[in-house]
Amino acid sequence: MDIRSITVIQAILAEGSFRKAAQRLNCSQSTVTFQVRQLENELSVRLFERIGRRMVFTQAGKAMLPHMEVILHAMQAMEACRNGLREPAGRLRVAVAESLLSYRLHPVLAEFVRQAPRVRIELRSLNCHDIKSGILAGDIDMGVYYDVGGHPPTLEVSHLGTVGGAVVASPDLSPELRDFITPGQEKDISFVINEPRSIWRERMEQYLRARNIALRATIELWSIEAIKKSVTANLGISFLPRFAVEGELCEGTLVELPVSVAQDKIAVICVRHRNRQCSAAMTLFEELLSSAW
Repeated sequence: MDIRSITVIQAILAEGSFRKAAQRLNCSQSTVTFQVRQLENELSVRLFERIGRRMVFTQAGKAMLPHMEVILHAMQAMEACRNGLREPAGRLRVAVAESLLSYRLHPVLAEFVRQAPRVRIELRSLNCHDIKSGILAGDIDMGVYYDVGGHPPTLEVSHLGTVGGAVVASPDLSPELRDFITPGQEKDISFVINEPRSIWRERMEQYLRARNIALRATIELWSIEAIKKSVTANLGISFLPRFAVEGELCEGTLVELPVSVAQDKIAVICVRHRNRQCSAAMTLFEELLSSAW
């Protein structure tokens, strides 16, 4: 087994086919096929199967992927030591919660790119639970997201800070609909928020259930900007990170409703797998995160 075989495997996973993997690696498709067959013969398992038009891992391949990732990172680290490289190099896969990526991380990312030009950073915006699962599965090197709990000992969790939220509405919202404190209400207004496993959605829905407050409906959108525009248009209320709505609150296009759930802070964390080699790129990224928070 060599580093090229594992690199080929990763390219196939990313591109979904041997042909596209070959284009990505700037080699022939026959070379990709040979590397896969050679690795399968060494391991005595079949790694890939075709589902539709995509090549996906077999169950055996899924079981071996985390181990191959560990080998790849270790070999990259040894190669860097051999070449005397002091600056970060290689690939860094980072997944970030959407609101943090959209409103908080751009200065960190810009500085990282400036300091580590040899690193190819692959950035994803994912749900917090999916980021945690991706790190455990070896698909993600580092995650920056809200602390949703349930982190096993195999994950290294670094606390970056806390953020507050705000329950926001349109200035045109009727005064009689602005009371979210009195329990036992049925309110003719919708909750505009993103997907069900969002920590902000979970916190607000827990608050409403505890006070037996029922809303008309939930409008589920997948973009914070779309949520804010919908609330501005008086389609409903929302609960979002305060930093994501500060501009609209200052401009007066959104107003904040006095709801106690907004007083609870939510922790922001940086997470990586303990069994993964901590590369120079990962160390630099975490240092920039910590200093910027």
